[in-house]
Amino acid sequence: MNHWLAIACGGALGAVLRYAVSKAEWVQNLGSTHFPTGTLVVNVVGSFLLGLLIILLVQKYTTVEWLRLFLFVGVLGAFTTFSTFSVETVNLFMAGKQATALWNMFLNLFASVAAAALGLYLGKTLV
Repeated sequence: MNHWLAIACGGALGAVLRYAVSKAEWVQNLGSTHFPTGTLVVNVVGSFLLGLLIILLVQKYTTVEWLRLFLFVGVLGAFTTFSTFSVETVNLFMAGKQATALWNMFLNLFASVAAAALGLYLGKTLV
C-alpha cells in the first residue's frame, strides 16, 4: 500500500474522530462552557493511545510500515490537536481568563505526558 495513501486515510479518520469526540455530549459535560474540554480529552486520549500502540505495534509485535504510518501519523496525528489547543489558550488569555488559560496549558501538557507514560507502561506490562 502506498504510504502517502495510508497517512491520508488515517488522517481523514483521525480528524473525524477528533470532531466526534470533542463535540460528544459526555465530553462537553465534563467541563464548563469556558474551558476547552474537548481538546483536552482528545490530546490526553491520543497521547495514551500513541504510547500504548508504539509499544504493542513496534516493540512487541512487528507490524508493516503502512499500518504504523496509518495509525501513528494519520489517525493519531489528526486526532490530537496542538494547534487548536494553542489558539484556544491564546483566546482565553485575550478574553481576560488568565487562570483558565493557565489551567488549560497545565492540564494539556501534564495530563498528555502522563497519559503517554501510562500507555507506554501498560504496553510493556500487558504483553
